Amino acid sequence: MVRTPYGAVSGRFERGAAVFRGIPYAAPPVGPLRFRPPVPPEPWDGVRDAGAFGPTAPKPPYSEAFAQYLSDPVVAGEGWLNLNVWTPEPGRGARLPVLVWLHGGALTRGSSAVPVYDGQPFARDGVVFVSVNYRLGVEGYGLFPDAPANPGLHDQLAALRWVHESIEAFGGDRGRVTLCGQSAGAISVGALIAAPQAQGLFRRAVLQSGPPEALDRDKVRRMVRRMATRLKIPATAEAFAAVDPAVLLRAQAETGRLSSPVLGGPAFGIVVDGDLVPRDPLEALVEGTVARDTDLLMGWTRDEYRLWLVPGGLLERVDRLGPVALAGAMARCHCGGEVVRGYRALRPDAGTAEIVGQLVTDHLLRIPLHRLADARPGSSYVYEFAWPSGRTGLGACHALELGFVFDTGEVPEARKLAGEGAPRELADAMHRAWVRFAVEGDPGWRAWGTTHPVQLFGDGEPHVVHGPRDAELALWAADAGAPEPAPESDPPSGRSTRGTELRSAVRRLRRSVGVRRH
Repeated sequence: MVRTPYGAVSGRFERGAAVFRGIPYAAPPVGPLRFRPPVPPEPWDGVRDAGAFGPTAPKPPYSEAFAQYLSDPVVAGEGWLNLNVWTPEPGRGARLPVLVWLHGGALTRGSSAVPVYDGQPFARDGVVFVSVNYRLGVEGYGLFPDAPANPGLHDQLAALRWVHESIEAFGGDRGRVTLCGQSAGAISVGALIAAPQAQGLFRRAVLQSGPPEALDRDKVRRMVRRMATRLKIPATAEAFAAVDPAVLLRAQAETGRLSSPVLGGPAFGIVVDGDLVPRDPLEALVEGTVARDTDLLMGWTRDEYRLWLVPGGLLERVDRLGPVALAGAMARCHCGGEVVRGYRALRPDAGTAEIVGQLVTDHLLRIPLHRLADARPGSSYVYEFAWPSGRTGLGACHALELGFVFDTGEVPEARKLAGEGAPRELADAMHRAWVRFAVEGDPGWRAWGTTHPVQLFGDGEPHVVHGPRDAELALWAADAGAPEPAPESDPPSGRSTRGTELRSAVRRLRRSVGVRRH
Protein backbone atom coordinates (compact mmCIF):
# COMPACT_ATOMS: atom_id res chain seq x y z
CA MET A 1 0.00 0.00 0.00
CA VAL A 2 1.30 3.45 -1.00
CA ARG A 3 -0.15 6.88 -0.28
CA THR A 4 -0.51 9.36 -3.16
CA PRO A 5 -1.59 13.02 -2.78
CA TYR A 6 -5.18 11.95 -3.55
CA GLY A 7 -5.46 8.78 -1.50
CA ALA A 8 -3.91 5.39 -0.77
CA VAL A 9 -3.55 2.64 -3.40
CA SER A 10 -2.86 -1.07 -3.03
CA GLY A 11 -0.88 -2.92 -5.67
CA ARG A 12 0.37 -6.46 -6.24
CA PHE A 13 3.74 -8.17 -6.05
CA GLU A 14 4.41 -9.82 -9.40
CA ARG A 15 7.71 -11.43 -10.46
CA GLY A 16 9.75 -9.50 -7.94
CA ALA A 17 8.20 -6.07 -8.52
CA ALA A 18 5.36 -4.14 -6.90
CA VAL A 19 2.80 -3.17 -9.55
CA PHE A 20 0.12 -0.48 -9.22
CA ARG A 21 -2.26 -0.16 -12.17
CA GLY A 22 -4.97 2.30 -13.08
CA ILE A 23 -4.04 5.10 -10.67
CA PRO A 24 -5.94 8.28 -11.61
CA TYR A 25 -3.71 11.32 -12.14
CA ALA A 26 -6.60 13.55 -13.28
CA ALA A 27 -10.39 13.55 -13.17
CA PRO A 28 -12.35 11.69 -15.90
CA PRO A 29 -12.53 14.08 -18.91
CA VAL A 30 -16.28 13.74 -19.40
CA GLY A 31 -19.26 16.05 -19.09
CA PRO A 32 -18.14 19.67 -18.64
CA LEU A 33 -14.47 18.54 -18.62
CA ARG A 34 -14.66 17.17 -22.17
CA PHE A 35 -12.29 18.94 -24.61
CA ARG A 36 -10.84 20.87 -21.65
CA PRO A 37 -7.43 20.70 -19.94
CA PRO A 38 -7.26 18.07 -17.17
CA VAL A 39 -8.06 18.87 -13.55
CA PRO A 40 -6.88 16.96 -10.45
CA PRO A 41 -8.82 13.84 -9.46
CA GLU A 42 -11.22 13.86 -6.54
CA PRO A 43 -9.47 12.54 -3.40
CA TRP A 44 -10.76 9.23 -2.09
CA ASP A 45 -11.11 7.70 1.35
CA GLY A 46 -9.80 4.29 2.27
CA VAL A 47 -7.49 2.27 0.04
CA ARG A 48 -8.11 2.14 -3.72
CA ASP A 49 -7.44 -1.21 -5.40
CA ALA A 50 -4.77 -0.74 -8.10
CA GLY A 51 -4.64 -4.32 -9.31
CA ALA A 52 -6.02 -3.86 -12.85
CA PHE A 53 -5.37 -1.55 -15.78
CA GLY A 54 -7.61 1.50 -15.84
CA PRO A 55 -9.97 2.48 -18.68
CA THR A 56 -8.40 3.20 -22.07
CA ALA A 57 -9.24 6.33 -24.05
CA PRO A 58 -11.88 6.02 -26.79
CA LYS A 59 -10.29 4.86 -30.05
CA PRO A 60 -11.30 3.07 -33.23
CA PRO A 61 -10.03 -0.50 -33.67
CA TYR A 62 -7.19 -1.26 -36.04
CA SER A 63 -8.23 -2.39 -39.49
CA GLU A 64 -8.02 -6.14 -40.10
CA ALA A 65 -4.83 -5.63 -42.11
CA PHE A 66 -3.05 -3.94 -39.19
CA ALA A 67 -4.62 -6.01 -36.40
CA GLN A 68 -2.61 -9.06 -37.50
CA TYR A 69 0.55 -7.15 -36.49
CA LEU A 70 -0.52 -4.77 -33.68
CA SER A 71 -2.48 -5.28 -30.46
CA ASP A 72 -4.59 -2.58 -28.84
CA PRO A 73 -6.58 -3.73 -25.78
CA VAL A 74 -9.73 -1.87 -24.75
CA VAL A 75 -10.66 -1.38 -21.09
CA ALA A 76 -14.14 0.09 -20.60
CA GLY A 77 -14.84 3.09 -18.39
CA GLU A 78 -14.58 6.88 -18.32
CA GLY A 79 -11.53 7.41 -16.08
CA TRP A 80 -9.10 7.37 -19.00
CA LEU A 81 -6.54 9.61 -17.34
CA ASN A 82 -4.69 6.98 -15.35
CA LEU A 83 -1.20 5.56 -15.07
CA ASN A 84 0.65 2.47 -13.87
CA VAL A 85 3.77 2.05 -11.72
CA TRP A 86 6.20 -0.87 -11.52
CA THR A 87 8.80 -0.54 -8.76
CA PRO A 88 11.37 -2.86 -7.18
CA GLU A 89 11.26 -0.98 -3.86
CA PRO A 90 8.00 0.74 -2.91
CA GLY A 91 8.43 3.25 -0.12
CA ARG A 92 10.31 6.48 0.43
CA GLY A 93 14.07 6.50 0.58
CA ALA A 94 15.02 4.21 -2.30
CA ARG A 95 15.50 7.15 -4.72
CA LEU A 96 15.68 4.99 -7.83
CA PRO A 97 15.78 6.36 -11.41
CA VAL A 98 12.37 6.69 -13.08
CA LEU A 99 11.30 6.08 -16.69
CA VAL A 100 7.95 7.51 -17.84
CA TRP A 101 6.50 5.91 -20.99
CA LEU A 102 4.22 7.60 -23.55
CA HIS A 103 2.75 5.08 -26.02
CA GLY A 104 2.44 5.57 -29.77
CA GLY A 105 -0.48 5.03 -32.13
CA ALA A 106 -0.73 8.16 -34.35
CA LEU A 107 -2.41 9.98 -31.41
CA THR A 108 -5.55 8.02 -32.27
CA ARG A 109 -4.82 4.54 -30.90
CA GLY A 110 -2.75 2.73 -28.27
CA SER A 111 -2.72 2.58 -24.48
CA SER A 112 -0.56 1.65 -21.50
CA ALA A 113 -2.28 -1.76 -21.36
CA VAL A 114 -0.49 -3.15 -24.44
CA PRO A 115 1.33 -6.25 -23.09
CA VAL A 116 4.58 -5.34 -24.87
CA TYR A 117 4.79 -2.31 -22.51
CA ASP A 118 5.09 -4.44 -19.37
CA GLY A 119 7.30 -2.49 -16.97
CA GLN A 120 8.50 -5.49 -14.96
CA PRO A 121 11.86 -5.86 -16.79
CA PHE A 122 12.72 -2.23 -16.00
CA ALA A 123 11.78 -2.70 -12.35
CA ARG A 124 13.81 -5.92 -12.31
CA ASP A 125 16.82 -3.86 -13.36
CA GLY A 126 16.37 -1.12 -10.75
CA VAL A 127 14.24 1.46 -12.61
CA VAL A 128 10.81 2.65 -11.46
CA PHE A 129 8.63 2.45 -14.58
CA VAL A 130 5.51 4.57 -15.17
CA SER A 131 3.19 4.21 -18.19
CA VAL A 132 0.50 6.75 -19.02
CA ASN A 133 -2.91 6.84 -20.71
CA TYR A 134 -3.96 10.12 -22.33
CA ARG A 135 -6.79 11.38 -24.53
CA LEU A 136 -6.63 10.42 -28.21
CA GLY A 137 -8.03 11.51 -31.55
CA VAL A 138 -10.56 14.32 -31.66
CA GLU A 139 -11.00 14.17 -27.86
CA GLY A 140 -7.30 14.87 -27.30
CA TYR A 141 -6.15 16.71 -30.41
CA GLY A 142 -9.16 18.23 -32.16
CA LEU A 143 -8.85 21.95 -32.85
CA PHE A 144 -11.98 23.97 -32.04
CA PRO A 145 -12.80 27.69 -31.79
CA ASP A 146 -14.46 27.19 -28.39
CA ALA A 147 -11.90 24.95 -26.60
CA PRO A 148 -8.17 25.04 -25.80
CA ALA A 149 -5.78 23.15 -28.12
CA ASN A 150 -3.77 20.05 -27.23
CA PRO A 151 -5.76 18.61 -24.29
CA GLY A 152 -4.01 15.25 -24.81
CA LEU A 153 -0.61 16.91 -24.38
CA HIS A 154 -1.92 18.68 -21.28
CA ASP A 155 -2.86 15.21 -19.98
CA GLN A 156 0.74 14.08 -20.35
CA LEU A 157 1.96 17.20 -18.56
CA ALA A 158 -0.48 16.47 -15.72
CA ALA A 159 0.91 12.92 -15.49
CA LEU A 160 4.46 14.29 -15.27
CA ARG A 161 3.39 16.62 -12.46
CA TRP A 162 1.83 13.63 -10.68
CA VAL A 163 5.15 11.79 -11.00
CA HIS A 164 7.00 14.83 -9.63
CA GLU A 165 4.69 14.97 -6.60
CA SER A 166 4.15 11.25 -5.97
CA ILE A 167 6.94 9.04 -7.27
CA GLU A 168 9.14 9.17 -4.17
CA ALA A 169 6.44 7.25 -2.29
CA PHE A 170 6.95 4.46 -4.87
CA GLY A 171 10.74 4.41 -4.43
CA GLY A 172 11.57 6.80 -7.27
CA ASP A 173 13.76 9.89 -7.45
CA ARG A 174 11.89 12.84 -8.96
CA GLY A 175 15.24 14.39 -9.85
CA ARG A 176 16.14 11.43 -12.11
CA VAL A 177 13.15 11.11 -14.43
CA THR A 178 13.59 10.00 -18.05
CA LEU A 179 10.67 10.72 -20.40
CA CYS A 180 10.42 8.12 -23.16
CA GLY A 181 8.08 7.57 -26.10
CA GLN A 182 7.77 5.90 -29.49
CA SER A 183 6.14 7.27 -32.68
CA ALA A 184 3.35 9.65 -31.57
CA GLY A 185 4.67 9.16 -28.04
CA ALA A 186 8.10 10.40 -29.17
CA ILE A 187 6.51 13.40 -30.91
CA SER A 188 4.81 14.14 -27.58
CA VAL A 189 8.15 13.80 -25.77
CA GLY A 190 9.67 16.30 -28.18
CA ALA A 191 6.90 18.82 -27.53
CA LEU A 192 7.28 18.40 -23.77
CA ILE A 193 11.07 18.82 -23.88
CA ALA A 194 10.46 22.21 -25.50
CA ALA A 195 7.47 23.18 -23.32
CA PRO A 196 8.34 25.88 -20.76
CA GLN A 197 5.70 24.46 -18.39
CA ALA A 198 7.43 21.05 -18.36
CA GLN A 199 10.89 22.30 -17.45
CA GLY A 200 12.25 20.62 -14.32
CA LEU A 201 9.87 17.65 -14.52
CA PHE A 202 12.37 15.31 -16.22
CA ARG A 203 16.11 15.18 -16.77
CA ARG A 204 16.52 12.93 -19.81
CA ALA A 205 14.43 12.00 -22.84
CA VAL A 206 14.16 9.17 -25.36
CA LEU A 207 12.61 9.68 -28.81
CA GLN A 208 11.99 6.44 -30.72
CA SER A 209 10.86 6.92 -34.33
CA GLY A 210 9.29 10.31 -33.74
CA PRO A 211 10.73 13.85 -33.92
CA PRO A 212 9.74 17.06 -32.14
CA GLU A 213 7.13 18.66 -34.40
CA ALA A 214 4.00 20.77 -34.52
CA LEU A 215 1.36 19.99 -37.13
CA ASP A 216 -0.02 22.72 -39.35
CA ARG A 217 -3.15 24.05 -37.65
CA ASP A 218 -5.13 24.01 -40.88
CA LYS A 219 -4.37 20.31 -41.33
CA VAL A 220 -6.00 19.56 -37.97
CA ARG A 221 -8.88 21.95 -38.66
CA ARG A 222 -9.59 20.15 -41.94
CA MET A 223 -9.86 16.86 -40.04
CA VAL A 224 -12.37 18.40 -37.62
CA ARG A 225 -14.33 20.10 -40.40
CA ARG A 226 -14.59 16.89 -42.42
CA MET A 227 -15.85 15.08 -39.33
CA ALA A 228 -18.37 17.88 -38.74
CA THR A 229 -19.58 17.64 -42.34
CA ARG A 230 -20.02 13.89 -42.03
CA LEU A 231 -21.89 14.31 -38.74
CA LYS A 232 -23.90 17.33 -40.03
CA ILE A 233 -22.97 19.46 -37.01
CA PRO A 234 -20.98 22.66 -36.44
CA ALA A 235 -17.21 22.26 -36.07
CA THR A 236 -17.29 23.26 -32.40
CA ALA A 237 -16.39 21.45 -29.18
CA GLU A 238 -19.92 22.08 -27.88
CA ALA A 239 -21.47 20.32 -30.88
CA PHE A 240 -18.99 17.44 -30.80
CA ALA A 241 -19.58 16.91 -27.08
CA ALA A 242 -23.26 16.26 -27.80
CA VAL A 243 -22.49 13.35 -30.17
CA ASP A 244 -22.49 9.77 -28.92
CA PRO A 245 -18.82 8.72 -28.50
CA ALA A 246 -19.26 5.60 -30.67
CA VAL A 247 -20.68 7.70 -33.51
CA LEU A 248 -17.80 10.15 -33.11
CA LEU A 249 -15.27 7.36 -33.38
CA ARG A 250 -16.83 6.00 -36.58
CA ALA A 251 -16.76 9.46 -38.14
CA GLN A 252 -13.13 9.90 -37.06
CA ALA A 253 -12.11 6.56 -38.58
CA GLU A 254 -13.83 7.32 -41.89
CA THR A 255 -12.47 10.86 -42.10
CA GLY A 256 -8.90 9.67 -41.54
CA ARG A 257 -9.23 6.81 -44.01
CA LEU A 258 -6.80 8.24 -46.57
CA SER A 259 -4.30 9.65 -44.09
CA SER A 260 -0.99 7.93 -43.48
CA PRO A 261 2.63 8.88 -42.79
CA VAL A 262 3.41 8.20 -46.48
CA LEU A 263 0.47 10.06 -48.00
CA GLY A 264 -0.10 12.84 -45.48
CA GLY A 265 -3.60 14.30 -45.52
CA PRO A 266 -5.65 15.71 -42.65
CA ALA A 267 -4.73 14.28 -39.28
CA PHE A 268 -4.69 14.94 -35.58
CA GLY A 269 -1.50 16.27 -34.04
CA ILE A 270 0.12 18.66 -31.62
CA VAL A 271 -0.18 22.30 -32.73
CA VAL A 272 1.42 25.57 -31.70
CA ASP A 273 -1.07 27.04 -29.22
CA GLY A 274 0.71 30.02 -27.65
CA ASP A 275 0.53 28.29 -24.27
CA LEU A 276 1.91 24.80 -23.68
CA VAL A 277 3.42 24.82 -27.19
CA PRO A 278 4.42 28.45 -27.71
CA ARG A 279 6.38 27.73 -30.92
CA ASP A 280 7.51 24.84 -33.10
CA PRO A 281 9.28 22.41 -30.72
CA LEU A 282 12.02 21.38 -33.14
CA GLU A 283 12.98 24.97 -33.92
CA ALA A 284 13.02 25.87 -30.22
CA LEU A 285 15.25 22.89 -29.40
CA VAL A 286 17.60 23.40 -32.35
CA GLU A 287 18.03 27.06 -31.44
CA GLY A 288 18.80 26.03 -27.85
CA THR A 289 16.27 28.32 -26.19
CA VAL A 290 15.00 25.57 -23.85
CA ALA A 291 16.14 22.35 -22.14
CA ARG A 292 19.83 22.77 -22.88
CA ASP A 293 20.75 20.29 -20.10
CA THR A 294 18.38 17.49 -21.19
CA ASP A 295 20.26 14.35 -22.30
CA LEU A 296 18.76 12.78 -25.44
CA LEU A 297 18.62 9.23 -26.79
CA MET A 298 16.94 9.02 -30.20
CA GLY A 299 16.75 6.93 -33.33
CA TRP A 300 14.74 5.02 -35.88
CA THR A 301 14.30 1.63 -37.50
CA ARG A 302 15.91 0.88 -40.85
CA ASP A 303 12.61 0.15 -42.64
CA GLU A 304 10.07 2.30 -40.78
CA TYR A 305 7.82 2.56 -43.83
CA ARG A 306 7.16 -1.16 -44.15
CA LEU A 307 4.62 -1.13 -41.31
CA TRP A 308 2.80 1.65 -43.18
CA LEU A 309 2.81 -0.14 -46.56
CA VAL A 310 3.01 -3.92 -46.10
CA PRO A 311 -0.40 -4.51 -44.41
CA GLY A 312 -3.11 -4.89 -47.01
CA GLY A 313 -0.68 -5.21 -49.93
CA LEU A 314 0.00 -1.48 -50.22
CA LEU A 315 3.71 -2.05 -50.89
CA GLU A 316 2.92 -3.86 -54.14
CA ARG A 317 0.38 -1.23 -55.18
CA VAL A 318 2.86 1.60 -54.68
CA ASP A 319 5.43 -0.34 -56.72
CA ARG A 320 2.93 -0.67 -59.57
CA LEU A 321 2.15 3.06 -59.54
CA GLY A 322 5.78 3.89 -60.31
CA PRO A 323 6.15 7.53 -61.45
CA VAL A 324 2.85 8.57 -59.85
CA ALA A 325 4.05 7.30 -56.48
CA LEU A 326 7.43 9.03 -56.86
CA ALA A 327 5.75 12.32 -57.78
CA GLY A 328 3.49 11.94 -54.77
CA ALA A 329 6.51 11.35 -52.52
CA MET A 330 8.17 14.50 -53.89
CA ALA A 331 5.10 16.53 -52.98
CA ARG A 332 4.81 14.87 -49.58
CA CYS A 333 8.47 15.59 -48.82
CA HIS A 334 8.79 18.96 -50.58
CA CYS A 335 11.81 17.79 -52.55
CA GLY A 336 12.88 17.89 -56.18
CA GLY A 337 13.74 15.26 -58.76
CA GLU A 338 17.45 15.41 -57.95
CA VAL A 339 16.75 13.93 -54.53
CA VAL A 340 14.76 11.05 -56.04
CA ARG A 341 17.47 10.40 -58.64
CA GLY A 342 20.07 10.42 -55.88
CA TYR A 343 18.13 7.79 -53.91
CA ARG A 344 17.86 5.69 -57.07
CA ALA A 345 21.64 5.88 -57.51
CA LEU A 346 22.26 4.89 -53.88
CA ARG A 347 19.77 2.00 -54.16
CA PRO A 348 19.99 0.73 -57.75
CA ASP A 349 18.12 -2.50 -56.95
CA ALA A 350 15.32 -0.88 -54.95
CA GLY A 351 11.72 -0.85 -56.08
CA THR A 352 9.54 2.24 -56.16
CA ALA A 353 7.96 1.50 -52.77
CA GLU A 354 11.36 1.31 -51.06
CA ILE A 355 12.45 4.61 -52.59
CA VAL A 356 9.16 6.27 -51.60
CA GLY A 357 9.31 4.75 -48.10
CA GLN A 358 12.87 5.81 -47.40
CA LEU A 359 12.25 9.32 -48.78
CA VAL A 360 9.30 9.78 -46.45
CA THR A 361 11.16 8.24 -43.49
CA ASP A 362 14.09 10.59 -43.97
CA HIS A 363 11.81 13.61 -44.40
CA LEU A 364 9.66 12.83 -41.35
CA LEU A 365 12.20 11.28 -38.96
CA ARG A 366 15.88 11.19 -39.81
CA ILE A 367 16.39 14.75 -41.01
CA PRO A 368 14.76 16.39 -37.95
CA LEU A 369 16.49 14.00 -35.54
CA HIS A 370 19.83 14.69 -37.25
CA ARG A 371 19.17 18.42 -36.85
CA LEU A 372 18.40 17.94 -33.18
CA ALA A 373 21.54 15.85 -32.60
CA ASP A 374 23.69 18.38 -34.51
CA ALA A 375 22.37 21.12 -32.21
CA ARG A 376 23.27 19.14 -29.09
CA PRO A 377 26.57 17.33 -29.64
CA GLY A 378 28.03 15.63 -26.62
CA SER A 379 24.66 15.02 -24.94
CA SER A 380 22.79 13.25 -27.77
CA TYR A 381 23.00 9.53 -28.53
CA VAL A 382 21.66 8.11 -31.81
CA TYR A 383 20.76 4.53 -32.77
CA GLU A 384 19.37 2.60 -35.74
CA PHE A 385 17.43 -0.65 -35.33
CA ALA A 386 18.14 -2.95 -38.28
CA TRP A 387 17.10 -6.48 -37.26
CA PRO A 388 14.52 -7.77 -39.80
CA SER A 389 11.25 -9.26 -38.57
CA GLY A 390 10.50 -12.91 -39.13
CA ARG A 391 7.16 -11.82 -40.61
CA THR A 392 7.27 -11.70 -44.41
CA GLY A 393 7.99 -8.31 -45.89
CA LEU A 394 8.19 -6.29 -42.67
CA GLY A 395 11.96 -5.95 -42.47
CA ALA A 396 13.11 -3.70 -39.61
CA CYS A 397 9.79 -1.87 -39.55
CA HIS A 398 8.24 0.83 -37.39
CA ALA A 399 7.59 -0.33 -33.78
CA LEU A 400 9.54 -3.59 -34.16
CA GLU A 401 12.19 -2.45 -31.66
CA LEU A 402 9.67 -2.16 -28.81
CA GLY A 403 9.76 -5.81 -27.74
CA PHE A 404 13.56 -5.54 -27.55
CA VAL A 405 13.65 -2.26 -25.62
CA PHE A 406 11.12 -3.60 -23.09
CA ASP A 407 12.62 -7.11 -23.08
CA THR A 408 9.13 -8.51 -23.63
CA GLY A 409 9.77 -10.43 -26.82
CA GLU A 410 8.27 -13.59 -25.34
CA VAL A 411 4.72 -12.21 -25.13
CA PRO A 412 2.41 -13.18 -28.04
CA GLU A 413 1.73 -9.53 -28.83
CA ALA A 414 5.44 -8.94 -29.54
CA ARG A 415 5.64 -12.02 -31.78
CA LYS A 416 2.75 -10.66 -33.88
CA LEU A 417 5.23 -8.12 -35.24
CA ALA A 418 8.58 -9.89 -34.79
CA GLY A 419 7.62 -13.44 -35.70
CA GLU A 420 9.47 -16.35 -34.14
CA GLY A 421 13.16 -16.55 -33.29
CA ALA A 422 13.87 -13.01 -32.13
CA PRO A 423 17.45 -13.03 -30.80
CA ARG A 424 17.64 -13.01 -27.01
CA GLU A 425 21.04 -11.28 -27.04
CA LEU A 426 19.67 -8.33 -29.02
CA ALA A 427 16.92 -7.76 -26.44
CA ASP A 428 19.53 -7.95 -23.69
CA ALA A 429 21.67 -5.32 -25.41
CA MET A 430 18.87 -2.86 -26.21
CA HIS A 431 17.13 -3.13 -22.87
CA ARG A 432 20.47 -2.74 -21.07
CA ALA A 433 21.21 0.42 -23.09
CA TRP A 434 17.86 2.02 -22.18
CA VAL A 435 18.33 1.12 -18.50
CA ARG A 436 21.85 2.53 -18.50
CA PHE A 437 20.60 5.76 -20.10
CA ALA A 438 17.90 6.13 -17.43
CA VAL A 439 20.46 5.48 -14.68
CA GLU A 440 23.53 7.33 -15.99
CA GLY A 441 22.49 9.42 -19.01
CA ASP A 442 24.85 7.36 -21.20
CA PRO A 443 23.55 4.29 -23.13
CA GLY A 444 27.03 2.89 -23.68
CA TRP A 445 28.30 4.33 -26.98
CA ARG A 446 29.86 7.58 -28.19
CA ALA A 447 27.77 10.72 -28.02
CA TRP A 448 26.91 12.50 -31.26
CA GLY A 449 29.66 14.58 -32.80
CA THR A 450 31.21 15.55 -36.12
CA THR A 451 31.64 11.91 -37.26
CA HIS A 452 27.93 11.13 -36.62
CA PRO A 453 28.30 7.94 -34.55
CA VAL A 454 25.19 5.74 -34.68
CA GLN A 455 24.75 2.57 -32.63
CA LEU A 456 23.49 -0.16 -34.97
CA PHE A 457 21.25 -2.81 -33.41
CA GLY A 458 20.91 -5.60 -35.99
CA ASP A 459 22.19 -9.08 -36.69
CA GLY A 460 25.31 -9.79 -34.69
CA GLU A 461 26.94 -7.67 -31.99
CA PRO A 462 25.64 -4.07 -31.70
CA HIS A 463 28.30 -1.67 -32.91
CA VAL A 464 28.86 1.96 -33.89
CA VAL A 465 28.84 3.02 -37.54
CA HIS A 466 29.67 6.56 -38.60
CA GLY A 467 27.32 8.60 -40.79
CA PRO A 468 25.22 5.70 -42.14
CA ARG A 469 22.63 8.14 -43.56
CA ASP A 470 24.93 11.00 -44.52
CA ALA A 471 24.84 10.30 -48.28
CA GLU A 472 21.05 10.51 -48.41
CA LEU A 473 20.86 13.57 -46.19
CA ALA A 474 23.43 15.38 -48.33
CA LEU A 475 20.98 15.14 -51.23
CA TRP A 476 18.40 17.06 -49.21
CA ALA A 477 20.92 19.74 -48.31
CA ALA A 478 21.73 20.23 -52.00
CA ASP A 479 18.01 20.46 -52.80
CA ALA A 480 17.27 22.99 -50.08
CA GLY A 481 17.31 25.90 -52.52
CA ALA A 482 14.70 24.39 -54.85
CA PRO A 483 11.22 26.00 -54.78
CA GLU A 484 8.70 24.05 -52.74
CA PRO A 485 5.15 23.37 -53.94
CA ALA A 486 2.47 25.49 -52.31
CA PRO A 487 0.46 23.91 -49.47
CA GLU A 488 -2.35 21.60 -50.47
CA SER A 489 -5.01 24.04 -49.25
CA ASP A 490 -3.76 27.06 -51.27
CA PRO A 491 -6.10 28.57 -53.88
CA PRO A 492 -5.49 27.62 -57.54
CA SER A 493 -4.23 31.06 -58.56
CA GLY A 494 -0.48 31.54 -58.54
CA ARG A 495 0.43 27.85 -58.22
CA SER A 496 3.62 26.78 -59.91
CA THR A 497 3.53 24.09 -62.57
CA ARG A 498 5.70 21.87 -60.39
CA GLY A 499 3.47 22.36 -57.34
CA THR A 500 0.26 21.69 -59.28
CA GLU A 501 1.63 18.50 -60.85
CA LEU A 502 2.91 17.17 -57.54
CA ARG A 503 -0.30 17.86 -55.66
CA SER A 504 -2.25 16.18 -58.42
CA ALA A 505 0.05 13.16 -58.08
CA VAL A 506 -0.61 13.00 -54.32
CA ARG A 507 -4.37 12.97 -54.91
CA ARG A 508 -4.03 10.22 -57.54
CA LEU A 509 -1.79 8.22 -55.22
CA ARG A 510 -4.27 8.45 -52.33
CA ARG A 511 -7.14 7.35 -54.55
CA SER A 512 -5.08 4.52 -56.05
CA VAL A 513 -3.86 2.93 -52.83
CA GLY A 514 -6.90 3.70 -50.65
CA VAL A 515 -4.63 3.36 -47.61
CA ARG A 516 -6.20 3.24 -44.15
CA ARG A 517 -4.39 5.01 -41.36
CA HIS A 518 -3.28 2.44 -38.78
